Amino acid sequence: MMKNNRIIRLGTVAAFLAIAISSCKPPEFIEKTVNTNVPVSYATPDTLVPADTAATADSMTTAQMNWREYFTDSNLVALIDTALIHNQELNITLQQIRMFNNEIRSRSGEYLPFVSVGAGGGVERSPRYSRNGATEANLEIEPGKAFPDPLPDVGLGLYADWEIDIWNRLHNAKDAAVKEYLASIEGKNFMVTNLIAEIANSYYELLALDNQLAIVKQNIQIQSNALEIVKVQKQAARVTELAVRKFEAELMNTKSLQYDIQQQITVTENKINFLLGRYPQPIVRNASGFIDLVPDTVYTGLPSELLANRPDIRRAELEMQAADLNVLVAKASFYPRLSINAGLGYSAYNPGLMFTTPASLLYNIAGELTAPLFNKRAITAAYYNANARQVQAIYEYEQAILNGYMEVSNQMAMIENLEQSYKLRSQQVDALNASIQISTDLFKSARADYMEVLMTQRDALESKFELLETKKRQMNAMVNIYRALGGGWN
Repeated sequence: MMKNNRIIRLGTVAAFLAIAISSCKPPEFIEKTVNTNVPVSYATPDTLVPADTAATADSMTTAQMNWREYFTDSNLVALIDTALIHNQELNITLQQIRMFNNEIRSRSGEYLPFVSVGAGGGVERSPRYSRNGATEANLEIEPGKAFPDPLPDVGLGLYADWEIDIWNRLHNAKDAAVKEYLASIEGKNFMVTNLIAEIANSYYELLALDNQLAIVKQNIQIQSNALEIVKVQKQAARVTELAVRKFEAELMNTKSLQYDIQQQITVTENKINFLLGRYPQPIVRNASGFIDLVPDTVYTGLPSELLANRPDIRRAELEMQAADLNVLVAKASFYPRLSINAGLGYSAYNPGLMFTTPASLLYNIAGELTAPLFNKRAITAAYYNANARQVQAIYEYEQAILNGYMEVSNQMAMIENLEQSYKLRSQQVDALNASIQISTDLFKSARADYMEVLMTQRDALESKFELLETKKRQMNAMVNIYRALGGGWN
């Protein structure tokens, strides 16, 4: 009979262990490999880099240049310097980085013993007819001395709790926090790159607007002179009042343009001031040589270098690594956890006897092994979420690589096409500038209609605006390809 009972007990224990071990197995999850393959070169015209430097260009990239070397305008450099100190969004991000750093400290402490010190005191009186009261009534602390009633109690001791990280759950959580911290730094670097690019683009837009305003004022003078000529022609009965009114209307239209441009200048200045974290004030600049600015030669290097140069790609990679570690953390939740609790101190009913050794010495130590058995929906859901986040992070990483390649390719094509467009628009402006004087002379000799003069003046103004717009887009492309290559943050 005893033998049968022993067999039953052993069978029960074995069955319990079998169920516990089987319950520790985590469910299956989705697996996805990372694709970091990129083309060996950018699919853009070869004329971006001179032919004699093509071999060198493969091993060079403009992204390695410091932004102070890339942007040579001292006024622009001063604006960027101010923004890197006072931009509110950048400073908000710096505080977020500090919070990620504190998260590392928090998780680092989780796999170390938690030791605390405690002291306390109290007094208790048990009812006379309770179990404790009846027991205490029959006890004596010392011969001839009754049991204290009520009973005081004072104590002082150290207490420790420690979870043994046998599955590296806590270490992986700390490592994931480190990856997230590093990712936040790359996020800050990416913000710096975009901030520099946004300021530079706005600065060149401001220079273009200044030149547009100067052209409008020149055209106002030209049209005012043409109006005087038409008035003289009317007095000589060579044109009618209609021609005078047409020239006046065109002059008023051109004068109204300057106020539209002035408004755009104000908005652009305020945009730059906002990025600099300051209230509206004039932006120091020199717009006189804007039309003669020539973008420098850009070296793109190899597409594979984007993985190291672009902060957004590096951030996505670190976030993917953090997601991998969080899957391991969630997986470890299915396994048993081993914890140790210990305490050491003194306790006595009389403060004068509290440090009497060993009579008042108090100590304890206990170990506990726990594993989830039933109703694991919460940890299963957390595990599936961690796995989904891991797959999502892989897609985000691949998307960041693809986006970086596309941005560089687009900007390289933009630089090439704008260079050709600028040459043609420059020739157009030269032709129309010459046609203004020709049409005016023909009108004086009655060999051209006044509408031809008006249309020539309007076409010349529009062509100059388009030339300035093309120049601005050229400078923007120079800024944007620097950002696309990953320059500006270092």
